[in-house]
Amino acid sequence: MTELGLTDVRTDSLADPRVLRAVELIWREARILDEKDYSTWEGLFTADGMYVIPIDPDTEDFAASLNMIYDDARMRRMRVERMMQGYSPSAVAAARTIRTISRFTVDEVTDTAVTLTSAQVLVAYKRGRTDTLGATLTHTIALSPDGDRIAQKVVRLLNSEDAVDASGYLL
Repeated sequence: MTELGLTDVRTDSLADPRVLRAVELIWREARILDEKDYSTWEGLFTADGMYVIPIDPDTEDFAASLNMIYDDARMRRMRVERMMQGYSPSAVAAARTIRTISRFTVDEVTDTAVTLTSAQVLVAYKRGRTDTLGATLTHTIALSPDGDRIAQKVVRLLNSEDAVDASGYLL
């Protein structure tokens, strides 16, 4: 990962229509997750899309690293089934969430894909307790006339190296 200085952050590319499509999909995903519409969320991914939450905050090699979540389509399907059936500890009395995603920066734009990094603040309420989580998100959005999809979503939690309780929601 290349670290950008403040003067290196470009915002003019946020007006690119391809980038706007990607941002719209990311915001729609956030709303879908807050509404616990997990079946719709699962459909936002490409067939070979990946959903990753690494433990190591600096890793780029997710396949060779320890991850909290490293889901391909099959694992996302099983995760969604557990969340909807209510049998897993995290799904019992699932948390209510509100997430805000902002500070978008454009990492790469082509005619077929956009990679964006953003900041997410998630507030969750469950069993009388309110938690706040912060994360850096990196989405790669596959652009298609048939509908844009998430090719990869990486969630880098601020506290990724600490113990994590059953959350009752998807990041």
